[in-house]
Amino acid sequence: MTTFTTPTPEIPRDRWGRPLVVPPTGGKAIPYTRCTTYVSAVEDTYNLSRWQQRMVALGLSDRRDLQLAVAAHREDKEKINAICEQALEAAKGHAAATTGTALHAITETHDRGQEVGSLPEEAQADLNAYVDATSDLTATMIEQFMVMDSLKIGGTPDRVVKYRGRRYIADLKTGSIDYGYLKIAAQLAVYSRCHPYDVGTSTRMQPHGAEVDRGIVIHLPAGTGTCRLYWVDLLAGWEIVKLARDLRAKRALKFASLFQRLEPVPTADEALAFEVDPGPVTGGPLTLADQIKACTTSDGVRDLWRANASEWDDHLTALAKAHIESLAGTTTSTTTEGAPA
Repeated sequence: MTTFTTPTPEIPRDRWGRPLVVPPTGGKAIPYTRCTTYVSAVEDTYNLSRWQQRMVALGLSDRRDLQLAVAAHREDKEKINAICEQALEAAKGHAAATTGTALHAITETHDRGQEVGSLPEEAQADLNAYVDATSDLTATMIEQFMVMDSLKIGGTPDRVVKYRGRRYIADLKTGSIDYGYLKIAAQLAVYSRCHPYDVGTSTRMQPHGAEVDRGIVIHLPAGTGTCRLYWVDLLAGWEIVKLARDLRAKRALKFASLFQRLEPVPTADEALAFEVDPGPVTGGPLTLADQIKACTTSDGVRDLWRANASEWDDHLTALAKAHIESLAGTTTSTTTEGAPA
């Protein structure tokens, strides 16, 4: 791969870890959503959750002190959470992630043309497999921060590479890719449509030129001494991104936009209290038209109108007038707009 000697500067972040990006129009930097966070809305976390539960159980089984701590802080959620983290560590739950981070750094050092140095035998085997598998790829960008302003997303793909005359987004994965493939496809689809961002000057750089239909995953499972390349369908990945966008929008809905207090329609029993004869209906809510027909006096019809003026329409007015006429046997007139006389 091409030699790169200068690592990309770190993007400033807010207290939640969100990258701070200056908008295209300038002004103060604002937080963008991390790419991994944005697309995680579509991720199936069932298997990951089960794995974490197993690790916590194993960690607790080996640590009597953590078992005692759980008993002592049974009602304290924050302390229980911290104990579970310790149990996960005790079960080597983060060992794979730590090794994966190290492999990322080792391969990046190699791709920048820098001296890797002496490595443990297992890590050297992984690096050798990586070098062989990527020999036909030429890096044009390494760990370059990028932004998608339309969705306010920021993130850093591992590589932009040239392969057989075309450029592609390439991402290095050191763990299993069997379960997180939806998220991986979505991430690469975002990066293929992003603009490189110069952290030093807070400006958008020239487009990276990567294809938007396909990307490449470099699968280097830690400790196996094997590396395999995969094409990734980024058009399907982009559909997943749009689904994540819609899900995030729905999750932003407030309680009041989905829930409305139920104001009960008078039941047959309640209607009787207002001089309304429920007729054949028993126990269920009556429509306004039914309630008009059930009124036994003209005053009952007028009371019904006053109680439901906001729902009253011309059809109900005509029905009310006809019913009052039938009760009184005389012609009615309108004294208030929309109200039966």
